Amino acid sequence: MKLIKGFIWIFVCASFSTVSLSSQATNQTAQQLVEGLDSNRYIVLMRHALAPGTGDPTNFDLKDCSTQRNLSDGGREQAIRIGERLRSSGIDNAKVFTSQWCRCRETAKLLGFDEYTDLPIINSFFRNFEREQEQTDDLLTWLKKESRKISQPIILVTHQVNITALTDVFPKSGEMIFIELQNSETVNVVGRLMTDY
Repeated sequence: MKLIKGFIWIFVCASFSTVSLSSQATNQTAQQLVEGLDSNRYIVLMRHALAPGTGDPTNFDLKDCSTQRNLSDGGREQAIRIGERLRSSGIDNAKVFTSQWCRCRETAKLLGFDEYTDLPIINSFFRNFEREQEQTDDLLTWLKKESRKISQPIILVTHQVNITALTDVFPKSGEMIFIELQNSETVNVVGRLMTDY
């Protein structure tokens, strides 16, 4: 009952002005999606929070955040709110994996779970589209392996191009795509939680 009440309050209440979450393009309710994540049936692919612009500067350096497109103040607030609302919905802990891009790592950190882990196979290939197939295949292999041993909710913080390549969904900043692996072989999108900012 705590999960249900908390979830309805977070994802349906229209009084939130900064960030609101609602289920989109799915036969499942937002409540069912979070319950599926909590019971380890679903995995979440999340696009990093709001980072205005497209791509990265020409002097991009993976080890230097000052050369990258980063979260805005609104994006930081968005990431914090999403984490708070997931926890209020009953997701007390999650295994968070992130692209090594600073905007993804900061999103992962601000979600506020115990820790997050870099996962290079979900790094952006926006500037290197020749890597799309290889990285997508590697991600699918990783998901198949992880889906067999899920012991807590899994959230992958990544980029639009990576999510679209795997699911054909074009996510908004901060949007969560809930997936399941059918027979541990194919990816099925079971729902989306949209964020407004």
